[in-house]
Amino acid sequence: MKHLSLFLLGTILITGIAVAQKNDVTVKIFQQHITQPNIQLLDVRTANEYKDGHIKNALQADWTNQDQFKERIKYLDKNKPVLLYCASGGRSGQAAEWLYSNGFKQVENLKGGFIQWKQENQPFEGTANTPQITMDIYKNYTTSSAAVLIQFGADWCPPCKLMTPVVESVKAELKDKFKFVHVDGGIHTNVMKQLNIEALPTFIVYKNGKEIWRKQGVTEKSELIKQLTR
Repeated sequence: MKHLSLFLLGTILITGIAVAQKNDVTVKIFQQHITQPNIQLLDVRTANEYKDGHIKNALQADWTNQDQFKERIKYLDKNKPVLLYCASGGRSGQAAEWLYSNGFKQVENLKGGFIQWKQENQPFEGTANTPQITMDIYKNYTTSSAAVLIQFGADWCPPCKLMTPVVESVKAELKDKFKFVHVDGGIHTNVMKQLNIEALPTFIVYKNGKEIWRKQGVTEKSELIKQLTR
């Protein structure tokens, strides 16, 4: 019996996808698993995000639209593996928890999401083919005698949307005392990788071309003003 258990465990490790499990996996493992038979690949981003670029053969069900999501996943087989992703891994992580708790036996979530997939130069289709900015172009954004606030964000990023009125309020209060640059984190992933930016939104303040402060996630208005005026 002991030898049989070891054999079964070995089989699970070799195939990489076990029965009744939910895992967060790397791009490398995710890429290997989507080539296996009977895989159900699911993109849980919005339709517009999907249109701008997605992994080949991925189905789409918007996690932020629960009626749509639940309607579409009714057509998935709970006994076959579901591999899912979003932009950076947050929404798909929540969706993976939901799928697992609702009877799906094998669920894998892509760590870092579609952004990480692109950063590791994996193939995708449907992109709008917007050119990536270079580091030289990015550095030009930071060379100002005034403070520079750069926000890495995206229209489809919920916390980024939450920060929009905050940033607008800062701009109104400080007026021409600083320069603001928005970098689309769903497009310019090469620069994000070089700057070690792993999530959206991320704020960076520069003075005389040098980074003096960085913050990931939702940020208070008072904190932004403090860093821009110090």
